[in-house]
Amino acid sequence: MQSKATTVAEYLAELPEDRRKAISALRKVIKANLGKGFKEGMQYGMIGYFVPHSIYPAGYHCTPEQPLPFASLASQKNHMAFYSFFLYQDPEALKQFQDEWKASGQKLDMGKSCVRFKKIENVPLDAIGNAVARVSVDQYVAAYEAALDGYGKPRTAAKKKASKKKPAAKKAAKKAPAKKAAKKAPAKKAAKKSTKKVGAKKAAAKKKATTKR
Repeated sequence: MQSKATTVAEYLAELPEDRRKAISALRKVIKANLGKGFKEGMQYGMIGYFVPHSIYPAGYHCTPEQPLPFASLASQKNHMAFYSFFLYQDPEALKQFQDEWKASGQKLDMGKSCVRFKKIENVPLDAIGNAVARVSVDQYVAAYEAALDGYGKPRTAAKKKASKKKPAAKKAAKKAPAKKAAKKAPAKKAAKKSTKKVGAKKAAAKKKATTKR
């Protein structure tokens, strides 16, 4: 659920006591391990951790006015969640995180970038803290841009190729009627010539007829 709170304090104040304690405990671990340069604030209706525009002016490619997201904490309808965008784009870091979580004996309920939990007691806080601590701002931005290069540029190239082919097809379409017209022209000329020949033959026949008389 997205909150309309404009500050982290407001967001926490909106939560039921049990969830406020759980989110606050996980928030404390994240902040203690967060690399230099990352900032905390409200983003997309959740507690967000991001690379500010002062460090990465381009922002998030989907919504450039938003700073580049790194992680988020949220209280959803049926669970609480830790969103780890940095793990989503780094398979090795993701595996290490999953291995540490499983080693704790706790069950991991995880989607592509979301770890869901209902009780803070079921969360191995060290696994989350270690995952956050391993990534610096520079590493995260570099990985993010590499992902953009990998997914964005081929699509751009494909669009350019498609746009180059379309005008060529249009030109071919324009040339086709001209060729047909050119083919029709000789046919018309041939028809005119044949009518002239017929007329000349008729005139000659008339002259012969008059001389015989």
